[in-house]
Amino acid sequence: MKICELLLRNFGKFSDTSIEFSDGIQILYGENESGKSTIHTFIKGMLFGMERGRGRAANHDTFSKYEPWENPNYYSGRLIFETGGRHFAIDRHFDKYAKNVEIVCQEDGEQLSAADGDLEMLLDGLTASGFDNTVSIAQLKAQPGLSLASELKNYATNYYVTGDSDLDLEAALRRLQEKKKDADKELRNLIREKQDKRERLEQELSYIWRDIHRIREEQEHLEEEITVRKARISQEKQEEPEVKQRIFDEIRPDKWRVHPIEIIILAIALILCFLLLPRPWNGFVTIVLFICGLIYIWNRMKIAKQQVKTEPELILEEITPEEEKVPLEKLIWEYDHNAGELQEKQVQYDNLSESLAELDEITGGHKEYEDKKNAFQLAENRIEELAEAFQKKLKKDLNTRASEIISQITGGKYTRLILSEGLSLSLLSQERRIPIEQVSRGTIEQVYFALRMAAGELMHTEEYPVILDDTFVCYDDKRLAQTLGWLYKNKTQVILLTCQKREEEILSRLKIPYHIIKI
Repeated sequence: MKICELLLRNFGKFSDTSIEFSDGIQILYGENESGKSTIHTFIKGMLFGMERGRGRAANHDTFSKYEPWENPNYYSGRLIFETGGRHFAIDRHFDKYAKNVEIVCQEDGEQLSAADGDLEMLLDGLTASGFDNTVSIAQLKAQPGLSLASELKNYATNYYVTGDSDLDLEAALRRLQEKKKDADKELRNLIREKQDKRERLEQELSYIWRDIHRIREEQEHLEEEITVRKARISQEKQEEPEVKQRIFDEIRPDKWRVHPIEIIILAIALILCFLLLPRPWNGFVTIVLFICGLIYIWNRMKIAKQQVKTEPELILEEITPEEEKVPLEKLIWEYDHNAGELQEKQVQYDNLSESLAELDEITGGHKEYEDKKNAFQLAENRIEELAEAFQKKLKKDLNTRASEIISQITGGKYTRLILSEGLSLSLLSQERRIPIEQVSRGTIEQVYFALRMAAGELMHTEEYPVILDDTFVCYDDKRLAQTLGWLYKNKTQVILLTCQKREEEILSRLKIPYHIIKI
């Protein structure tokens, strides 16, 4: 890939500014605050986009820093690059009102879609993070970011396992972990549902058991009462003739309606009146007395009819229990009804007990999620084992290539660069291992440069332009000459943004061709 032209329509301090590039080493020379870093940021923004921050961060983010000084709503530019023998133009509008990106092939006019991943395909998988950590070195940022270690790890696993660095096995690993969490969540949900169901069943069983216990107590009481009633009825039937005989034999005046003595007195009075009184008054008085006697007897008969129950009977009724007042037929009906209800409750209790016992068994759903969880864990462990093995291989390859570069740009003073876990670096000089913290700042930046270049070569099949923004400030002239010579021999396009004349003088002395652009 090569960058052919930049058109800063409205970006930072630039307006309608065009810059053309060619192969080889390009020097963009400008004094401080001339806009070199703006051009560097523009290239990255055109390739990968630029988002505005949120909240307070929006006041100090890259978007706000390079917002046009004039006409901020017309925040846009164009970048033309070559890849695969064809030229493509990227047009971007950064402002929030007209934000969009257009990609057009200049040979045939084909329009591509950034939303569908066409730009990522043209850049051959280069990401903004990979750009910052390999081929692009911003001002005062020679040390690559910690994300480079993660990218190298992911690249190693992807490439050595599949032969394709475009596949993201780290993302696949995250997906496996998410799947495992989902299976674990489903399993927990099943267990919770099972527990909830158990509690509901146990509660229902408790209610039904109380009903069964209550009905059984009622049945026992009814059974006793029915037995007593039947025994009493049987005894009464045996004693009934004797009772009737006593009623006829015994004279119970207190229960008679009209006492015999009263009838005798009335009869005697009628006879005496009829015999002793003179005629014709004897007949009249006798008739009147007879009528009065009839009225008296009628009233006594009426009062006795109203008093059906005697006082002993009333007393006996008061002390008789309520259940003995209930007819025997109703007691038998209640007993049979309770028996049916008891049988129904017992069936419910047995069914619920069986359901509760089934909950203790491992269901198919539980086993399925357990198997899934175990399978995801096994796959995750396998990928991590492979990743560790292939990361060791990549580290070896990276150490080899970075050692070659550091040896060339230091004139053989340091023959080997040793990369440890977490991008911890050491140098080997005359068979002596030297931690990077013990060397000069210039050498440290050369180590970072060698690491970036080696990582870029290993991670990217496509060769990208190397963009260096005042990268060589701490290099001495000898090291700078060796580094420029290495760039000329190994890179197709190098863009140097600098405020010094050293690079131009050394390139001229070494007779290395270059193209200078003043801004």
